[in-house]
Amino acid sequence: MASNRIGRINEEIQRELSDQLRRLKDPRVSATGMVSITRVDTTGDLRYSRIYISCLDKSQEKDVMKGLRSASGFLRRELGRTLQLRYTPELQFIADDSIQYGAHILEVLRQAERQDEGKAEE
Repeated sequence: MASNRIGRINEEIQRELSDQLRRLKDPRVSATGMVSITRVDTTGDLRYSRIYISCLDKSQEKDVMKGLRSASGFLRRELGRTLQLRYTPELQFIADDSIQYGAHILEVLRQAERQDEGKAEE
């Protein structure tokens, strides 16, 4: 039962932080273009929340992470205002490369499929 509550809290945090990221004025975050939150993991006691971030431009990912870490206090305060929780979790931003990993796996599968087609034609 508690995991369902944590799941709902994770969804709310993801929705609110996505909205806050669009309004964030830090040039390291807003100037890079597409920054998205892929997943949120909150501990059971609501003290810590891991926010997994994916950037479209991988060359500026380190700058985006620095900007988000410096704005984490502001984002936590704004999150506390919108969510009615006893504790507002401390935000920990982590770079997520799962989209890039998925694209790599898809390319490997396509190469294997092309090799199978080449052998079938011979």
